[in-house]
This record gives sequence, C-alpha cells and structure tokens, in this order.
Amino acid sequence: MTKFLDSKFVKKISEITRESYEHGWDERNGGNVSLRIDKADLAGFSDITEVKKTLDLGFDATPLAKQYFLVTGTGRYFRNVINQPTLDLGLVQITSDGQKADLLWGFEDGGLPTSEFPSHLMTHIERLKFDETQHVVMHCHPTNVIALSFTQDLDEAHISRLLWKMQAESLVVFPEGIGLIPYMTPGTNDIGKATAAKMKDYRVVMWPHHGIFGVGSDLDETFGLIETVEKAATIYSQIGAQGGKIKQAITDEQLKALAKAFKVEANPAFLK
Repeated sequence: MTKFLDSKFVKKISEITRESYEHGWDERNGGNVSLRIDKADLAGFSDITEVKKTLDLGFDATPLAKQYFLVTGTGRYFRNVINQPTLDLGLVQITSDGQKADLLWGFEDGGLPTSEFPSHLMTHIERLKFDETQHVVMHCHPTNVIALSFTQDLDEAHISRLLWKMQAESLVVFPEGIGLIPYMTPGTNDIGKATAAKMKDYRVVMWPHHGIFGVGSDLDETFGLIETVEKAATIYSQIGAQGGKIKQAITDEQLKALAKAFKVEANPAFLK
C-alpha cells in the first residue's frame, strides 16, 4: 500500500508552494492553497483511513459534503512545505452535514487549515456549480498586482483592460478579465462570500491592498493564471520606472484579433 506522503498530490503542492515563495508572492506565512481530490484518486493509500480530529468550519459547506481537500495550514510558511509536508499540509474530508471537516492526514504537530479555508470552500462551491473540472483555489500576494490597487481606480473594466494591454498573453489567458472586491478584513466569512460571488464571472479576483485569489482545474493552470496576471502588472510597473510614457500600445482592434485567433471570448463589457 502506498503512503499519501508519496502521492503526486503532496509532491505537486509542495513544488508549487515553494515556487510561489521563490516568486516573492508568499512572504512569511502569507498565501494558501487548497486542492480538491476526487475520491477515486485516493484509493490505495494506506494512511488516510483514520479520522485524527474533527474541525468546525464556521459555515455550511453542505454542497461539498464528503469531498476531500488537501490544504495548507494556518501560520505555515510556504518555503517550508517542501521539507515538512506532514506538518504544513492536511488532507480533510467535509462531513456529511457540511458543518465540519475530518482530518485524515497531515498537520502532525497539531496544526489547522489556513484561516482562509472558508473562503476557499465558498469559492469551490461557486465554481463547481458550472465547472466540474474545478479543483484548485490559490491565494497569494503578488507584489505588482497589489501595487496596482494603490495607484489605479478600483474598477474591473479599467484594471482588466490595463492588464490585457500589457502583453499579448493576457487576454488569451484571462479573457473574462479580473474581478474586484472592496478592501475587507481577511480570514472572515464576509470576504469569502464576496470572493465567491465574483467567482461566478471571473477566475481571478483581486483583494485590494492584499493579494489575489485564483482558481483552476489543476495546480499548474492556477499558478500559471496568477503568474500571467502578475507578469502584466510587472510590465506596467516597469513602464512607470522607465518614465511612464507609453509611445505605442496594444489597441482594442488588436485585442479583438487576439481573441479571434485564439478562439476565446473577451468580456464584452470590457471590449466592445
């Protein structure tokens, strides 16, 4: 029988958290990730059959009842996960009533899931309503995206168009644009509800003065989505460092041509 520690899930999330830290997105204990794992993919692991403890979720997660999630821990440093996954990660199953989560593996020193776990679960619930491939929620603190929330109008159309026009890849990778919520206290159900509501229309949501929430079908896709958004924001920052004057830019017509060539539908509210 195989140990869950040796699974592709633990290996991949350990790699992604380390890479996110090395990008400078997850200082100290900043950032969190959750990976929904299908029951069939957990067959054969010998060390995930016993409930080690049961945790209150603080909200009703009934739509996710009996689902499994591998999640990073509260207060844990992304840079350490790759070396101590049994301490910094936990595999939980949502209970039948949707009120609690059973810990099946990990958090061996008494740790708990990230304080943003309710926000993650609310986002999973919303995305699964129309995207059955939804498996990953990732939160991190990309420097240049955060900086935009101080210097730009907090308007979805404005931010989305700005990032689309920074590089050809942007519109192709996130054609729906970027969602925004107001600044809110992190680690609360309120910020989770606001984020989940935006996830009806977007796969990336900016938390002003804080960071970004991204979703996807797997860890690579989600990481790449956030990476593309941050790259566009970085280009904008570099333009500012070079004087801020744009002499030539990607036009709306060129954005439309990109959408046509790559067979994506640009958000019609942002690109008419």
